[in-house]
Amino acid sequence: MSEQRRVLVLNHFAVPRDQPGGTRHVELFSRLPDWQYTIIASRLNLSTGRRQATEEGFTFVPVIPYRSNGISRVVNWISYAVMATIAGFQAPRPDVVYASSPHLLAALAGWVIARTRRARFILEVRDLWPRVLVDMGRLSESSALYRALHALELFLYKRADRVVVMAPGCRTALQSLGVPESKISYIPNGADPEDFVASIDTSTLRARYGFTRLTGIYTGAHGPANGLDLLLDAAECVADLPVDIILVGDGLNKAELIRDASRRQLTNVRFMDPVPKTEIPDLLAAADFGLHVLADVELFRSSVSPNKIFDYMAAGLYVLTNCTGIVGDLVTKSGAGMVVGPLQLELGLKAVCMTAPAARAECGDRGREWIEREQSRTAMASRLEALLRAVAA
Repeated sequence: MSEQRRVLVLNHFAVPRDQPGGTRHVELFSRLPDWQYTIIASRLNLSTGRRQATEEGFTFVPVIPYRSNGISRVVNWISYAVMATIAGFQAPRPDVVYASSPHLLAALAGWVIARTRRARFILEVRDLWPRVLVDMGRLSESSALYRALHALELFLYKRADRVVVMAPGCRTALQSLGVPESKISYIPNGADPEDFVASIDTSTLRARYGFTRLTGIYTGAHGPANGLDLLLDAAECVADLPVDIILVGDGLNKAELIRDASRRQLTNVRFMDPVPKTEIPDLLAAADFGLHVLADVELFRSSVSPNKIFDYMAAGLYVLTNCTGIVGDLVTKSGAGMVVGPLQLELGLKAVCMTAPAARAECGDRGREWIEREQSRTAMASRLEALLRAVAA
């Protein structure tokens, strides 16, 4: 390209690289030298509940906060969609609008901006909405709300110039809804090992965080989809073993999880506040294995691209996951750790306790090598650049 083109990115929950939360888009778009990007995100950081400061490459818009999964959360989505649309109209005219789910109102705002400003429209599907709400028991397939969301979903698929998916199962699901194969691009999450080098030696880090026994770490959201109640069940079953579970992050279920752990008197479980992404390498280097946990939902077997797994692998950390299907296949194929059934985390924790440190380290090395070779952020950014060039042309 002879000059930079502009891409406007709509992601309600995006955050800068030095903040806790979703950094997928800044990680990808900042690697594209021929594109000038602006990410329109919520001014309120979902992980910390705090206002986000001004950041190059971002436009933060005010939203109405929420504390539960009820009507206040829907109002939060609507407020983002409205304010993001206004911000999109005020920004310099883009060549491409790239709008990311999970909630469809953000994607609808992206289409409105693209249509009004005569830009190309790319829709990124991070979760199969509204299907995932049905599978989690949050919505009835016969309800008017489901039918309305499904109609909006089909509307957006039809009008998008390209649809980006992050898991193979999403591609299959979209094709079953009539989306042509030629319209679908696969750009999953990823990680770069060079971004996960610890700042100091492991023993010093373990002392800093108070890790004194075999330590498994979970970093990420504490929401209904994450199934952390299953992890508490497993922790209770292995209370007599020398293993500790550290949960780092925030979400709608965190307060209830803390109360539940206290009620059960789980001395082997500790909760930590969210930390900036820049601190994650140190935190993972201090731990002995990484925990990837999801609720027992059939759709998760084929339609997720879990960033936590890739972070653990990039850091060279042994992985334990309860998600069979594509996630389990990835862990097995790469040799990065162990896969158990959705309700078998207890067995996984017992097996990790019996695994020699050298064997865990070998798995960590294999995982790091696989992610660098197959699914680095740099490789995913190259795919994204090719997509943007094709759509803009």
